Amino acid sequence: MKAAVIHRYGSAEVLQYEDVAPPKIKPDELLVKVHASCINPVDWKIRKGMLRIVTGNKFPMILGLDLAGEVVEVGANVTRFTIGDSIYGTLRPPNGGAYAEFAAVPESCAAIKPTNMSYTEAASVPIAGLTALQGLRDKGNIKSGQTVLINGASGGVGIFAVQIAKILGAEVTGVCSTKNVEFVKSLGADRVIDYTQQDFTQETVQYDIIFDVVGKRSFSECKKVLKPNGIYVTTLPTPENILPGIVTTIIPGKKAKLVLESANAGDLVYLKELIEAGKLRTVIDRTYSLQELATAHTYSESERAVGKIAIAVI
Repeated sequence: MKAAVIHRYGSAEVLQYEDVAPPKIKPDELLVKVHASCINPVDWKIRKGMLRIVTGNKFPMILGLDLAGEVVEVGANVTRFTIGDSIYGTLRPPNGGAYAEFAAVPESCAAIKPTNMSYTEAASVPIAGLTALQGLRDKGNIKSGQTVLINGASGGVGIFAVQIAKILGAEVTGVCSTKNVEFVKSLGADRVIDYTQQDFTQETVQYDIIFDVVGKRSFSECKKVLKPNGIYVTTLPTPENILPGIVTTIIPGKKAKLVLESANAGDLVYLKELIEAGKLRTVIDRTYSLQELATAHTYSESERAVGKIAIAVI
């Protein structure tokens, strides 16, 4: 099969489009003919060697975590899928494999693809959608009527976080650049702050939840604009963010929490239901072919994308 492979860590140029052996599935896995994948920042962070303490130095390595495609083989212990099913899902990090024509997907990390989405659209949902859902519901303990601020509202996770917060009954403020203000409003945000003109941490408005989906503002910066029992959620596992998370678990009042997406079939089914009901949509900035993956990675690293960057595979 064809795949985008790296033989060492480095810049986008280390991505090579070449022939490799297709994966062999375990009893609890599906062999999926991959129609589409997408880029998440973790993909190029792995490629650059930023996570080598987790990923190690075993090459060649196929990156890519999100995918959508067709089941062509099922493991002996699989009960939820049959050959021919159209699925979407995510591979467990740090093990990738979605930047290829075929991938071995754990049954617990997949769900039937939303019927009203193309493979390309569906592949753009899993990690970003799960991060948004789990960050707001599980870490933020979101409740109807609360005020929620999404920092990075026009990005891959942000587009889902704005919509999911609204679905769950919150009043939503989105933070983005000037050119994306109207776009974030179109996602349902009640209020939008242009960070080039205004610093939300210096306002008098306070929030029940601040979800920093881009990891740009720390708990210490955001604390003064959190309500007395407010919750700060970040996606960036740095010491600066982890320490407050530990400290605030034992001190009453404002909390700092870290969300790391957990592959979860039940949550994928929930997102599918929202999508099919017309309540949740994806936004794809650009679509590249698998052969153009290096260019796609470079664009993702620029942090200029609005929504997701999709990869068409087959």
